[in-house]
Amino acid sequence: MVFDYAALGLTLRRHPLAILRPLLARKGVMTAADLREARDRRAVKTCGIVTTRQQPETAKGTTFISLEDETGDVQVIVHRAIWERQRQVMLNARLLGVKGTWQRDGEVMNLIAGFLVDLTPMLGRLRTGSRDFR
Repeated sequence: MVFDYAALGLTLRRHPLAILRPLLARKGVMTAADLREARDRRAVKTCGIVTTRQQPETAKGTTFISLEDETGDVQVIVHRAIWERQRQVMLNARLLGVKGTWQRDGEVMNLIAGFLVDLTPMLGRLRTGSRDFR
């Protein structure tokens, strides 16, 4: 898996988080699939490999982060106050843990970040990259 990511940026084998899932589950970290079933305004914890960071000028300081785990993607909204307090974590984490409030309106689902945790050391030698846009 490490060599696949180094050469291709992905693997056709098990997703890296599938290997970490037993540990994450013990800590109450939900998968993207779990979140798809979660009710609106629920306090949740999740984590994933950062695939995209965006901070459009029209968003007034809000940053949008896409996380990927073995079950899918989670869209995270990081408001300016969190960005200012946790800028280094947000910009440098390759594996990002997020505690926040789950928001859903029909099929539109987002996690409003309340606290960010850099879990990159859990990836070991695995190198991942993200597409970061402004």
